[in-house]
Amino acid sequence: MPSSLKRRPDVTPSGNLGETRIHDVIGYQVAQAAIATLGIFDREVGGEMDLRPVEYTVLALIEDNPGVTGARLARALAVTAPNIVMWLSRLEKRALVRRETGSTDRRTQTLRTTAAGSKLAARATQRLVQRERETLHLSEAERAMLIELLSKVARAREPRSA
Repeated sequence: MPSSLKRRPDVTPSGNLGETRIHDVIGYQVAQAAIATLGIFDREVGGEMDLRPVEYTVLALIEDNPGVTGARLARALAVTAPNIVMWLSRLEKRALVRRETGSTDRRTQTLRTTAAGSKLAARATQRLVQRERETLHLSEAERAMLIELLSKVARAREPRSA
């Protein structure tokens, strides 16, 4: 086991501060874990692929859900419509996504990734998963359990209305 993992469980990952009072707060632990995973994102995807985490998320969700609308993306990510429009405009400007007029309602715009967007989403995901496996020192069972538990926590979120 790497020496970086042999520290007391009630001490901060950096700075060596006692965290006894907040150690069992899930939100605190998620925030600490986010620091590690965002660092991986920045090194593997952010600079070289010129993507912000939210842009990657939007791109990957469109890739997985061709024909999704901006409104559905906004609900899924719990963000405002103007924010989705801004991120979509950035991705569209880079020719990674395209907007299409809805087939049943011409007032609706649906979203699809371009070939370049599909390729970038796949490459980014592959690099993130690979680097997380190498860096986070989780067994495959631990990784699967963590993903399942975090998904369960995320599903506890109250759904936003349209």
